Amino acid sequence: MGDLKVFRVRGGRATEIPGSSVAVERELQSLIEANMEAMLGIRFLASEYRTGRRHRGRVDSLGLDESGTPVIVEYKRSRDQNVINQALSYLVWLRDHHHEFERLVSDRFGAEAAGAVDWSNPRVVCVAGEFTYHDTVAVEEIGRRIDLVSYRVFDDVLTLRLIASVAGAGGSSSRGKAPTVSSAAGPVVSVPQQRLEGAPAKVRELFGAVDERLLLPEGAWIEPQQLYVVYRRLQKFASVRVLPRKEVVAVNLKLDPATVKLEEGFTRDVTEIGCHGIKGVEVSLRSRADLERAEELIARGIAAS
Repeated sequence: MGDLKVFRVRGGRATEIPGSSVAVERELQSLIEANMEAMLGIRFLASEYRTGRRHRGRVDSLGLDESGTPVIVEYKRSRDQNVINQALSYLVWLRDHHHEFERLVSDRFGAEAAGAVDWSNPRVVCVAGEFTYHDTVAVEEIGRRIDLVSYRVFDDVLTLRLIASVAGAGGSSSRGKAPTVSSAAGPVVSVPQQRLEGAPAKVRELFGAVDERLLLPEGAWIEPQQLYVVYRRLQKFASVRVLPRKEVVAVNLKLDPATVKLEEGFTRDVTEIGCHGIKGVEVSLRSRADLERAEELIARGIAAS
């Protein structure tokens, strides 16, 4: 977090506010657990959850993310290499305790949510005051779905920053690895093969343009899923599907439909219907002009992440 500076400006004069760590680790944990959905996009399930005699520990926090994926969150007030190893150990416990986790989900969010838990690629989030370069390299080699999030406290302001995010190999091994596809209008990206096979060239080109736009923000990451692609920073802000027969690239944005003027054939409310990707507002793009038309909505979705 050394590159982040915060200043208090009064009367045209800027005074730097020094950043610090929390006094005790539990303070950080309690704060994030109480605000987990707002801060991390994860619904809180349980705190200090005991893993039993074999695994000999307690998971700091258990949660469920926006896609129904189980999440383990571990905290360290400063820098501690053990936070990653500890979280991975609990990931082994989670793999062997599906029913126990689903019971927690059912008790808190209902049977429907428990039945929709996605076990293909469980997620680990490590929150600490600092991570080293070696930490970021290590999580890439581990091959599990891991987010490294650093925090800093500036008076009454808490900052969170996504330092590294690895999609993991768990999902691709059980679902089939998404191929790499090159687009004339954008970078090389990974997309679900079944959604691009037979797609007209203009649809493939449009997808490339959408992908390029969504990866522009600092700290943006891409996570290929089975039927769509997710774009995120600390939280997900968009998901994209290619619909070849309709010649449409559908972009789902994490926006409240009540704040958007919905237009038939262009935008629709997908919060209460079954859909692949983020629930919010779906934008149907058929041309570059549509992408430009959707710019304000895309910018709002990114800003919220």
